[in-house]
Amino acid sequence: MPPTDYSRYGLFTSRHNIDAGEDIRYLVRTEAQELGLPNHDYWLFDSRTLARLHFDDSDDHLVSVEIIEDDHEQIVQANYWRDVAWHHAVKRGDFVAGHAIRGVGD
Repeated sequence: MPPTDYSRYGLFTSRHNIDAGEDIRYLVRTEAQELGLPNHDYWLFDSRTLARLHFDDSDDHLVSVEIIEDDHEQIVQANYWRDVAWHHAVKRGDFVAGHAIRGVGD
């Protein structure tokens, strides 16, 4: 499946964050599924606060964010998933080159 406009926008703008020192990596959904990673998106803050993102089923538009601070089992699981994803993800430049994604800059 080709990247959406939103994904291409993220790839385009991420180079500025990388120039500022951030290490950004990417993992395609099919590989994430093969690794047993969840089919939902989330953010972790200081490995202690979990923000679970909820999207609609039709267009993948964000509808809500659930903040989880007291469910330690969910937070530990999210930290594990993050570590697995990070281990298998590739740096932005390699991802863009390996997938021949146009229009996102080099």
